[in-house]
Amino acid sequence: MPPQKLLTLAGPQFRSNPYPFYSRLRRDHPVLEVVTSDGHTAWLITRYKDALSALKDKRLSKDKVYLNEKPQWTPAFFRPLERNMLDVDDPDHARLRTLVHKAFTPALIETLRASIKAITEELIEFAKPRGRMDLIAEFALPLPVAVISQMLGIPNKARHKFHGWSNAIVTSQSSKIGALTAIPSVIAFLRYIRRLVRLRQERPESDLTTALIQAEEAGDRMSGDEMLSMIFLLLIAGHETTVNLIGNGVLALLMHPEQMEKLRDNSSLITSAVEEMLRFDSPVEMATERYTTEKIEISGVSIPAGARVYVVFASANRDEQQFEYADQFDITRLNNRHLSFGMGAHYCLGAPLARLEGQIAITALLKHMPKLRLATPYNDIQWKPGLVLRGVKALSVHF
Repeated sequence: MPPQKLLTLAGPQFRSNPYPFYSRLRRDHPVLEVVTSDGHTAWLITRYKDALSALKDKRLSKDKVYLNEKPQWTPAFFRPLERNMLDVDDPDHARLRTLVHKAFTPALIETLRASIKAITEELIEFAKPRGRMDLIAEFALPLPVAVISQMLGIPNKARHKFHGWSNAIVTSQSSKIGALTAIPSVIAFLRYIRRLVRLRQERPESDLTTALIQAEEAGDRMSGDEMLSMIFLLLIAGHETTVNLIGNGVLALLMHPEQMEKLRDNSSLITSAVEEMLRFDSPVEMATERYTTEKIEISGVSIPAGARVYVVFASANRDEQQFEYADQFDITRLNNRHLSFGMGAHYCLGAPLARLEGQIAITALLKHMPKLRLATPYNDIQWKPGLVLRGVKALSVHF
């Protein structure tokens, strides 16, 4: 099979329902060479077993130094972002993760429960009198933005700005034009983070930014560029995926009313329901790039050294060999070992926070909006461009 053009996979028709295509790949081409939108080649890993193995395989590096392509020129102002925690291997990855991990333990995340509930209730009360809303812009987005901003010490007036910057950046990979148009957002974002760091150095507060500045592990601290990169990553990853979790999850409930009623009747199912939402329509469609450090073989297919590899969570999470009735949405599903937060050394640091926000938000919606329903036909819903994240642009609902 000749390389599939990855640009096609970023198009609106594919974005609306990629699952039949992934099903064919798992059956016929579980490891497929593709051509990306910028003309480079990459490999898609689509079966659960292979995906799980790849995520733990040290021969698949996060460091671009192994990529067998001529390095692309990077503007000087982008370079602080090149050594972020997502894009380095151990020991640098372990060092950076250790420095920030203390702020993301399940016990500390649990202390945010009351704050998350208060923000959720406030958003619902604001929307109630109108009887309808865009669930993304008016609920799924402002909730995690408020939470991660509060954690990092970002004032209310700046929060809408950083989401605009973030959205431009995460969708930029879908085309060369997108990458170019994202440059002003990157510049503005980094300028803002630099100002925030300087401010917290001069006037420490009880927030995560101050904690990162003061963090020390065995005498180690982050460099200036590592600090910028870490805050940049936390701001983007700390809300973009949760927006998609809530949006995709509510959409799945609306399209499966019997499951929505089951959850309304028994709110204790919210934990397994959120896990099923993560599996059924993962907020992260595929893991960020990995690079082969040597020639490897996966499912009988040889991938050369220096190749770019994408592990496709959305496909692995629908693998019939791992999940019974994989294309069915079942909020009571047991033993739900989805890969939506990754696996191995790069398992998502913010998973406990995303789960808590999703559980609180969706429970509150069903409690306060018993007549929640779509305000537009499903086929009119538009999905965000890009390959890594999966979520709807807007979700108009009546209640």
